[in-house]
Amino acid sequence: MAETLDEHAPHRRPHPQPMAGSYLEFDLARELDQLHREPAWSSGQNAKTLVKFDDFRVVLTALKAHAGLPGHQTDGRISIQTIAGRIQVRAEGRTFDLPTGGLLVLDQGLRHDVEALEESAFLLSIAWPGRRSANEDATGH
Repeated sequence: MAETLDEHAPHRRPHPQPMAGSYLEFDLARELDQLHREPAWSSGQNAKTLVKFDDFRVVLTALKAHAGLPGHQTDGRISIQTIAGRIQVRAEGRTFDLPTGGLLVLDQGLRHDVEALEESAFLLSIAWPGRRSANEDATGH
């Protein structure tokens, strides 16, 4: 899997709140403000995994204008929802324009790249096929 984040990168922050549970609630404005205050933001991008189950992830990503994520792909299906600014996603020979409130879903294995047309933020959700969460394994559901 080569999606937005390398989970083993040395600059990863500790996760103060649980990343998996029966319910998780987030203040996205506060989370985004935190990303903008961290040293990594000076590089033009910063990201934080908000939800981490075996079969599902949600990552908040902030990009400065004209910053981007080069071509990559994942084994899972993804959704990209712009929560601030405007981004472009290129996949399958097409360019998708995603202003604030835009949502794009890509099937598994599709190579894509992301570029911020202005300072932007988006939620990336990843669902992996055939994986089961620890709760599902324990309950059989």
